[in-house]
Amino acid sequence: MLNNNSNDVGDLVVRPSCATDGPFLHSLYRAARPDLQWIDGEQALVEEVIAQQFKVQEQGTGESYPNAMHFVVEKLGTPIGALTADFGTNEIRVLYLAFIPPARGKGYGRTVLQGVQKAAEQVRCPVATVVWASNPHARRHYLALGFQVEESNVAAERLVWYPGQPQSAVVN
Repeated sequence: MLNNNSNDVGDLVVRPSCATDGPFLHSLYRAARPDLQWIDGEQALVEEVIAQQFKVQEQGTGESYPNAMHFVVEKLGTPIGALTADFGTNEIRVLYLAFIPPARGKGYGRTVLQGVQKAAEQVRCPVATVVWASNPHARRHYLALGFQVEESNVAAERLVWYPGQPQSAVVN
């Protein structure tokens, strides 16, 4: 186990997603994009925009990373999150990692990322991701796991972890 608090992260399962996960993945995307709730309009319009943005993300990932793998993170058989990663020839790229609100802040993301780091360590390739400037919480977690800023602009940063770098076990 990675920590000794009451949130047992040892019961996590990361499994390939399937067609029946669609409704969960859509609701997770909705929860991960509270900014879309700020749209000035009727709720039906807001829901339509969320559905469109979800579809754009899925299509964009498929076009840019056709070999990306999509996973659902479960705790005790209940879906709590999702991971999309591209296992390329030169790096493993974390494209999407999100958790439902009740599962956030409990170390589950750290556990999933450490699993990705272990896989990268085995094949001696880096792990990369892009973190939006509007998500400082995620940035802090990646940096605590040994990721380094390799590129930066006003909107986002490209963070990379290299095999052999230390992994921090505690993130606040």
